[in-house]
Amino acid sequence: MNEGETELLAAIVRVVRAFDALGVDYLIGGSVASSLFGEPRLTVDADLVARLLSRHAEPLAKNLAGEFYADPPAIIAAIQNQGSFNLIHLETMSKVDVFVNWRSPFGETQFSRRQKKSLGAVTPAELYFATAEDTVLAKLDWYRKGGEISDRQWRDLLGVLKVQAGALDRDYLEHWAGELGVKDLLLRARQEAGLA
Repeated sequence: MNEGETELLAAIVRVVRAFDALGVDYLIGGSVASSLFGEPRLTVDADLVARLLSRHAEPLAKNLAGEFYADPPAIIAAIQNQGSFNLIHLETMSKVDVFVNWRSPFGETQFSRRQKKSLGAVTPAELYFATAEDTVLAKLDWYRKGGEISDRQWRDLLGVLKVQAGALDRDYLEHWAGELGVKDLLLRARQEAGLA
């Protein structure tokens, strides 16, 4: 891991400790997860999904005070709207994006399948991650919602498909791709990854 990745991991671990202190379940997705399951790439932020409730907003901000920029009204709004908010580590400017969209059927299934993995070379941290399948599905969903223009999202999900090829649960992928309205994108991604 380079210095930027080490700083980002330290920021993730600190946010996870705050979640643990509040009894909040979480999982790491996005580019950090796709780098773990697929082809590694440098990323400047982390995406976490957290089962936050309104009562967690103030204690979370207090727990992170002094180390992170954490805006309680933004946290509350994200919880109420199933949106997202940023936590910015003040010393390194590492950004942790927290998504509070766990109440959907896909969100629930991601939490039921999350996996504990070790991340980091010098002082590894045991953290919960979305599965490889859920990482691909979330990337497909983000790609579609973003107008299908993000080469980075597309490369990330292709990397996971290529590296995890034989280990992926194809039935699960097909089912949730249909539920999320991205079955056509999954087929295209499989073809481009040489798996169709």
